[in-house]
Amino acid sequence: MDSVADFAQTIHFFLSFFFKRLDGLRAWNKWLSILWRCTTISDLMINEQIRDREVRLIGANGEQLGIMSARDAQKHAMEAGLDLVKIAPTAKPPVCKIIDYGKYKYELARKEKEAKKKQKTIEIKEVRLSPNIEENDLNTKVNNARKFLTKGNKVKVTLRFRGREMAHMQSSKHILEEFAQVLSDIAVVEKAPKVEGRSMTMFLTEKR
Repeated sequence: MDSVADFAQTIHFFLSFFFKRLDGLRAWNKWLSILWRCTTISDLMINEQIRDREVRLIGANGEQLGIMSARDAQKHAMEAGLDLVKIAPTAKPPVCKIIDYGKYKYELARKEKEAKKKQKTIEIKEVRLSPNIEENDLNTKVNNARKFLTKGNKVKVTLRFRGREMAHMQSSKHILEEFAQVLSDIAVVEKAPKVEGRSMTMFLTEKR
């Protein structure tokens, strides 16, 4: 009989230990949940962070739920199984909305990712000319500039001078002007021809 009693006592001890540990884990998970739900995103206050005396509450479907205390607004959010987010902190009273915080974070990250994909990196491509450039070479340079422009890049057209050519810089300006005229169907002059040291430069950009 003693051995049976000892065995029962041992089982009781282990069961008590197990359930105490289980309660501890539940409490820990509860605190982790609260900490997570209190985090902010884009400086928005959520859930327990909101302690205003009064807030204007918008429901999950966009319906106006009226003005109430932050505590009552949190109750509405908890009943809906969602989060309370302050979306207009400077309004009087502040405006809060009931939303799915996890879904909100996901959608925000997705939109940010899509925006980055749509962003175009505009590069400046250079096309170099000389005052005595031949027509075939000039046409090749024009075609190269056209390709750059159609890809959304800017084009820097540089007219380079050497030696005695420096004395005729202004009279060679027409080369750049004619270059821009040939591309006027797809481009506009962003920066007019300007002398920079031994060169004269002009910037073209795609016509909008």
